[in-house]
This record gives sequence, C-alpha cells and structure tokens, in this order.
Amino acid sequence: MRAEADLLISDLHLAPDTPATLNRFLVFLDGPASQARRLYILGDLFETWVGDDDLPSPLPGAVCQALRRQADTGLAVFIMHGNRDFLIGAGFCKASGARLLAEPALIDLYGTPTLLMHGDSLCTDDLIYQQFRRQVRDTVWQQAVLSRPLAERRLMASQMRDQSSIAKDGKAMAIMDVNRQAVTEAFRSHDCLRLIHGHTHRPARHSHLVDGRERERWVLPDWYETSGYLRCDRAGCRLMDWPS
Repeated sequence: MRAEADLLISDLHLAPDTPATLNRFLVFLDGPASQARRLYILGDLFETWVGDDDLPSPLPGAVCQALRRQADTGLAVFIMHGNRDFLIGAGFCKASGARLLAEPALIDLYGTPTLLMHGDSLCTDDLIYQQFRRQVRDTVWQQAVLSRPLAERRLMASQMRDQSSIAKDGKAMAIMDVNRQAVTEAFRSHDCLRLIHGHTHRPARHSHLVDGRERERWVLPDWYETSGYLRCDRAGCRLMDWPS
C-alpha cells in the first residue's frame, strides 16, 4: 500500500553524459517514489528536450519506461515544463503515464493551498533571461522549431546549452535568484500559504509575511552532484537527501 505522501523534485537535468544521475533517478523511482501517492516533477527533468519524436533515443526511452512502470502501479505522476525541457508534449506524457501540469498550478496539498512553479518566472531581475523565456514559451516559436529536422534541433539545443553556460558565468548570483516582490505577488495573487519551486538550485525553506499571514516557500534541490526531494504529507513538508 502506498503511503499518504507526495514527493516533489526538479532540476535533474538528465542527459546522456550524466549516467550516474539517471541511475539515481531510476533507483529513486523504485525506492521512495514507489511508496508515494503522487510525484510532481517541477521542470528540467531533462537537460534538453528537442521534441517528443526523440522518444526512441535511449535516455528518453529509459525514463519513460521507468515512469510508466510506477504509473501503472498507482503512482500519479505530474510534470511541469522547465527552462530546458519546455518542448515536452503529449507524446512524452502518453509514453510515461505522466500528466502535464500547467504553470503555475494551485493544488490542495494535504489541506494547505500550495502553488507549484518551476521558478524561473520569479527571477524577474534577470531581464535578459526573461526575454529568452518569453521567446521559448511562445507557441508560434515552438511550432517553428518543432518543424525542423530532429538533427537540426539537437544541434540547436546544444548551442543554446553552451550559450546559457556562458551567460551564467557573466551574471551575479543575486540576479539569478528569485525577486522577493515577485514571490510576494505570487502568494497574493493565488491566495496560497505555500509555494514550492525549483530552478535556482538553492534548496531551503523560506518564511514570508504577506498581508499579515505567514507563508512558506520551499526551494527544491538540483541533482547535479548530490540529489534530494521534498516529501509532503499531513504533518507538513521536509527536504530529504537522496540517497538518504
């Protein structure tokens, strides 16, 4: 019987050149995730995603097979677009058994109104990145990209990945973190008591006082060198290391 608990992860950045991270994820699915009721993947499951027609490749195939195995045994899997895998579509969901979650998503998490986000939209001080985000989230732009040959999209994704690394090296860390006012507006506009997001790779619990009410914000860990997840149940949420 599955435990009355939900698990939340993000920023695994799975790629063919990081087999150790893929292995940790597969073991995680057969371990903690196999005992949970729901798994929320809040963006950047993959380092790049060039379209659902790449599903026959080894990495997407292994991930979809593992997710489908858990979904078929009762795990409800939800996935949200990140800034790396924003082209995930219906094909991936059909193969994996996951359900695509719109961003932001307001859910009732064991009695607490909780807002789920990838988190990049909160980094409003990074004006150049926000311009890039608007471009790649535009449906017309996405359709134009998906109409190109798969090999061309793979090359494009590699180039964008390199450009992103170069851009990060030239930015102050504070610019790439969330903007406090953006966080306040997210709490206020969705009337929620809890916000959970990834993207910034700075796992922590933050307390925010908004309109006289205390709210909590959880930042999920990335899976680059270490890994972890957020476990939520009726007693609340807590960050967990993986492997524990």
